[in-house]
Order: sequence, then C-alpha cells, then structure tokens
Amino acid sequence: MNGPHASAPPLLDELVRLAPPGARTAGPVTVLKETRVLVVRVGDVVVKAHPPETDEAGLRARLAAVRRLPEIMLTPLALHRLDGDPPHGGRLVTIWPAGVPLTPDDLDGTGPGPHDGGGTPWEKGGRLLARLHAHAPPAGLPPAGGPARVARAVAGLAEVDAPARVLAPIREAYAALPRGPGRSPRLTHGDWHLGQLVVHRGRWLLIDPDDLGVGDPAWDLARPAAWFAAGLLEPATWERLLSAYLAAGGTAVSARDPWRELDVPARALTIQLAATAVATAARAGEPLDDVAAAMLSSCERIAAAGR
Repeated sequence: MNGPHASAPPLLDELVRLAPPGARTAGPVTVLKETRVLVVRVGDVVVKAHPPETDEAGLRARLAAVRRLPEIMLTPLALHRLDGDPPHGGRLVTIWPAGVPLTPDDLDGTGPGPHDGGGTPWEKGGRLLARLHAHAPPAGLPPAGGPARVARAVAGLAEVDAPARVLAPIREAYAALPRGPGRSPRLTHGDWHLGQLVVHRGRWLLIDPDDLGVGDPAWDLARPAAWFAAGLLEPATWERLLSAYLAAGGTAVSARDPWRELDVPARALTIQLAATAVATAARAGEPLDDVAAAMLSSCERIAAAGR
C-alpha cells in the first residue's frame, strides 16, 4: 500500500496495544466482532473500536449513564481516542471487563451461567430491561439509537444487488410506518437481544450502550416481538420474556394489550432485520435462509396492510 498511511499499524494491533499489560498475558487475542465496529478479547478484557463517525460527546454521556447502573449494565474500564492520522487516528475505543456470553444451553437454563432460580436468560433479560426502564434518563443523554438503526438498514439497500421483488416489500413496509412523536420517552437500551447479556462476577448484566438513550422503551422488546410475530420465536418463550418484564414492574407495555405499544416498534424491527438479512445474503452471493425469508414475508404483510 502506498501513500501517507502505508505505515499505520492494523486496527487490531492498536486495540491490543491499548489493553492493560496484565490483560495481554491473561489469555489469547480473539476477534469477537468485525463489522462497523471491531471488538477484540484480549485476555480478561474486551476492547472495542467504535464506528469512525461516533460522536464523542454522545458516547461519553452514554458511558456516564452506564456507570450509574452497575447492577444492570456492565461498567466500562476506560475510553481512549486513537492517536495519529486516518485510517485509525481519532477513532474512539472503549475497554471493558470480559463477561461470559450465553451458550445455547443457557437458553433453557442448563448452561454454566449462575442459576439463581430466576429462570432462563429470557426471564433475566426481561427483568433487567424492566429495571433499566425504571430509571429516568440523565440530562444530556442522546436519543436512543433504535429508529436510526432501522433507517440505516433501509438506506443501505441502495447498495444491495438484489431483485426488485425482494427489495420492494421492505421499502414499502418502511414507508408505511407511522411517523411523529412516540410515547413519553424513558431510558432505553436501543438494541436489545440475547447477545446483549453476559455473566460477570456471578451476575447477569446488559452490555453495549452504543444505542443507549432517551426513547420509547417498547423498542427494547421489539426484536423478540418481531421474531414472535414472524413465527420464529415460540409463544411460550415470548411469554416468559414478557411475563418476567411485567412482573418486574416494566412499564413499556401494558399487561392487558402489549401490542398496543409494540405494534409499531415490532414492525420497524421486522423491516430492519429483513433489510440486514437481504443485504448479508446479497453480499455473500447466497439465497435467503429461512429466517430471512420469514422476515421478508412479514414485510410483505406489513406493506399489504398499509396499502
């Protein structure tokens, strides 16, 4: 590679360098995620390079909010800005304690996580969300990132080489979504799913505050609601999550008619999941899998209902 940045070290090397010296000797280096972010486990810490366009003031506000919630969210260890010129200079990097992610066995309560009589991770996640939503958002916290994630996923279809019959229902369903102010905003995770749960020091905690902010808390239940509506999540599992959330005092939805609050967010997450799945399949040159096909079928129904 030629040019002024030819000698810039790879981003992975930069992240490993930022890890505390003790962490580097505590275990191997493992890449956990490499998309718009790069997440690396270095021994007993996790180092995350946030997207280049991340707003520093917004991230600092989110991290400050997380530090007030040590019983609900994993607490960050440090925030850095990479030195030097692009491609990596100026990029924001956070360092976290390494938690234990879920295993398939955890989903039915038989895995190695702490078994406190509280059921499966669906119940634990529901209770953590209820506790999160009970907190008033601190001053200066940005909007929750859920709606922006949906918009990015749909906008990204412009770069996707896929048949119009596949893309059109997603775009039509998105155009049919109601616009305007939502319900009274609360503290909202912004991108909740089971991958956002880890065990650290014997406790289940939420992770990833990149989309934490002020918003409609029903969006935090919208992804599993979308799976349930598409037939991808068993009714009994959905009921575990919803019942645990409500029993813990969750106020994002009403017990009598939760879909009154969930309808629009669940449709939005259906659209996001379909757009992301279609884009992923197109980039890989592969056909849609069963999950993607189910989400696309849901978009077709949403689009038809909006006509």
